Amino acid sequence: MKTLVCLSLTALLSFSSLADDWPQWRGPQRNGISKETGWAQQWPDDGAKIAWKANVGLGYSSFVVADGRAYTVGNANNKDTVFCFNADTGKEIWKHSYAADLGPKYFQGGTTGTPTIDGDKLYWISRWGDLFCFEAATGKITWEKNIQKEAGLKVPDWGFTGAPYVHKNLLVLNVGGAGMAVEKTTGKIVWKSAADQDPGYSTPVPIPGTDLVVFGNREHYLALNPETGKEAWRVKWPTQYGVNAADPIIHENKMFISSGYGTGAALFDLTQNPPKQIWKNKNLRTQMNAAVLHEGHLYGVDGDTTEKARLKCLDFATGQEKWSEPNIGSGGLVLSDGKLILLSAQGELMIVPASPDAFKAMARAQILGGTSWTAPVLANGRVYLRNSRGDIACVDLRKSNVAKK
Repeated sequence: MKTLVCLSLTALLSFSSLADDWPQWRGPQRNGISKETGWAQQWPDDGAKIAWKANVGLGYSSFVVADGRAYTVGNANNKDTVFCFNADTGKEIWKHSYAADLGPKYFQGGTTGTPTIDGDKLYWISRWGDLFCFEAATGKITWEKNIQKEAGLKVPDWGFTGAPYVHKNLLVLNVGGAGMAVEKTTGKIVWKSAADQDPGYSTPVPIPGTDLVVFGNREHYLALNPETGKEAWRVKWPTQYGVNAADPIIHENKMFISSGYGTGAALFDLTQNPPKQIWKNKNLRTQMNAAVLHEGHLYGVDGDTTEKARLKCLDFATGQEKWSEPNIGSGGLVLSDGKLILLSAQGELMIVPASPDAFKAMARAQILGGTSWTAPVLANGRVYLRNSRGDIACVDLRKSNVAKK
């Protein structure tokens, strides 16, 4: 009996160390990093195991995963559809569609934001201000509204994007000149900012040890109290077309920000008010997906969709470039167990040690094709991927299943 109990506990602990949901944009800690270990980092010669595939329509929305369910959003026939799949099998559990223009202005169009899971609820904001609260398990609508119409908000060039940030009983949204908060149980507006000003395209990020969140608008990165909307500070950060899209990276009272269109990156000291610039250069010009920080080094995509973007490694403290890898394009990446899980703009999945010494892929497989600008998601040993035309794939990296392949 003691042997059976020990074996059961060992199995449970092994599963627990592997299992980790991804309930919000940029993961459990909102930094693009998963604490999962034990997933297969090298694959058989015939490639990675694809557990299931589906199509959700045009767009770039990422995934959120919790309680055995995976969610994403796409557009087809001028309708957005929120999808809920069984995370293991890909079986469709529920979906909800509503009228939404494709919006192919300056790009292919489709959905761009990502839902947020909070407990038993799923929150979603569309490019046009449609805001929903769903029962995550069933898709039943708890409440819905259009905040753009209600608040008279200006829609930015590429529509509203990012993801709702849950703070206590509030949803904080990057809309208006400096954000908005609504009650998460009712959708009632609690506070709002200037309706005639452009937001940016990033998601609010909490600053540890403070009661502040930080995100980008058209010309600044700014910090405010999510409960009141009171602004604490702002940093001037003009970017062509107002595309401040990459989330800031906060670490040890420092803030790293980066934008594309030739703008570059900078590190700021958050112990000062307003924050004091430590360094600024053009070694990393992040148009969309934010970098990840690991052991004092940043890993991220440098360049825009209109050029041959590269993957780069930078020293966080100094901004010095350590290496640069061509032919990655405007893809995205996350980090787990000291490895980068990288999806190139051409749909190639790669596993790369996060090392400042050099880029050296341990495993790689062509999965999607098409235009793949959406960062991958790792949840419970599976990687979820999509391309712009809405092809999605779940790659099973659990060691037992890779070994069986």
